[in-house]
Amino acid sequence: MDTDKSLITSDAAIVSQEAIASGIGQAANLAAKQTLLQDYHERISAQTSRRQIADIALFERFLASAGYSCSGLYYDLAGWSIATWGLVEAFNRWQLQEGYAVGSLNVRLATIKVYCNLAAKAGYLNGADSALIKSVKGYRQKEARNMDEKRAQTRREHAKKAAPVPVGSAHVILLKDQPNTKKGRFDALLVALVFDHGLRCGEIAGLDVSNIDLANGKLSFYRRKVDLWQEHDLTPDTYKAAQAYLPDCAPGQGPLFIGVCSKARVNERTLNHRIGVLCKAIGLAGVSPHDGRHYWATDAIRNGTDVKALQDAGGWSSPAMPLRYAASAKVANKGVKLTATRKDT
Repeated sequence: MDTDKSLITSDAAIVSQEAIASGIGQAANLAAKQTLLQDYHERISAQTSRRQIADIALFERFLASAGYSCSGLYYDLAGWSIATWGLVEAFNRWQLQEGYAVGSLNVRLATIKVYCNLAAKAGYLNGADSALIKSVKGYRQKEARNMDEKRAQTRREHAKKAAPVPVGSAHVILLKDQPNTKKGRFDALLVALVFDHGLRCGEIAGLDVSNIDLANGKLSFYRRKVDLWQEHDLTPDTYKAAQAYLPDCAPGQGPLFIGVCSKARVNERTLNHRIGVLCKAIGLAGVSPHDGRHYWATDAIRNGTDVKALQDAGGWSSPAMPLRYAASAKVANKGVKLTATRKDT
């Protein structure tokens, strides 16, 4: 009997330990659930955060069009309990009907999947729905191009472009030829930073006067997208434009570009609009600073720039993007030798 009591006591101790362990595990799950979204938001960049807020706002607009009022999904995982694969597929179709570019659709789909996955981890979305949502596919590059071409006449006026606007060197020469006025000097330097250095709009907006070192012919700037400080040698045209423009700026550490009326640092939207206005004046409609970045990279490749050097200069984290420019710029049959070549006598 004593032996039996000992066994019972031992079994009870094991059960008690399992209960304690289970309690600790549940407490840990609850803590992780409460901080899951906060931890994720702290890990992503400010630029990614802004994009996701916009992506989710459009998803909420889609839900409203379907008669379901919902807001704050960026900040609340519980709201994602309504998500199903059919709803995500319907969101894709709705975007196509609204005229959004397929490339933008793919980006938004990725955002929706991220938050559905977080909601599943937090217990707000069941495993079956989560797995089906993961199975929803976007569109491959060729499919996206074909679809955007077919929808070219029906796409929204301000929708993101399906492809960059082609800009030539003759256009850039015209863009650099700005009048010697305060506004003209502003424009000339902006054009040089876009087309001679391939800077993104946010990188230009973040520049201070001190980022340009005329004495050493250097430009330093922060690439927020990849969390990287870089330094470029000023091109001759950029140096000339900066030399003319800097006396218009207040000395010290202030912003390089300020608004005419507000006297505050210009934002990305203002710079984007200004490039569009300047390009429209020379007959190029719909051009953005990102088109200037495409021009810069393509022109560099065509003039023999090494892909790795271009990757470093452009602040890309992998060679995939500069390789895309290289592929589109090279002559496909260069180096092909044929036997039957006609010779004039």
